[in-house]
Amino acid sequence: MVSQPDASREVGTREKILIAAATMLGENPTARLSVRAVAARAEVSTGSLRHFFPTQRALVDTVIAGIYDVDIPDDPINDRALMPAERLTACLRLLLAQFGAGDRAREQWGFLYEAYVASAPSEDETRTYLALERMGRHRVERWLGALIEEGAIPAGQIEQRARFLATVISGLMTERALPSEAVRVEAEAETLRLAVHAVTTTWNAA
Repeated sequence: MVSQPDASREVGTREKILIAAATMLGENPTARLSVRAVAARAEVSTGSLRHFFPTQRALVDTVIAGIYDVDIPDDPINDRALMPAERLTACLRLLLAQFGAGDRAREQWGFLYEAYVASAPSEDETRTYLALERMGRHRVERWLGALIEEGAIPAGQIEQRARFLATVISGLMTERALPSEAVRVEAEAETLRLAVHAVTTTWNAA
């Protein structure tokens, strides 16, 4: 009689792999999630890893989707006491807060520069970056979708609006890593206000 795989053991192995990969990203957002590196960190064989994630893209997408799909405690998008624009602005501020400011922002951009700008990124690094970018936009799309579903903002072109907001956030993150003046705090708030106003009113982007 052929023995059946131990289901609980398989689930445990998959979780070990995902935890290892997520930990690597937590330590360094630009970490290379190669099959060998993640398998070594999880203390499993590459064959075991490929059993659950046949390709590196499947691994990267699953890990990053798990990070971005975790519910945010007290997500401002659910606070009906605030106006729709205020709720979306608060959500975007959460993204900026994760990046930090001052020394932390410079450290984060240092990681990004070394991994993706200083020299041509490897195929592994490119996959990781694109997955991070894709999942970041996915979170913004979910926020916009929630407002559209309740009829709080006009429907349509969610992807375009999310990309626009993601570009604004990326620019603000860059500014946070650079030398600043006291007025920058006010300028950042005004930039967010204008960006949110653009996507919560009639969206006429081409």
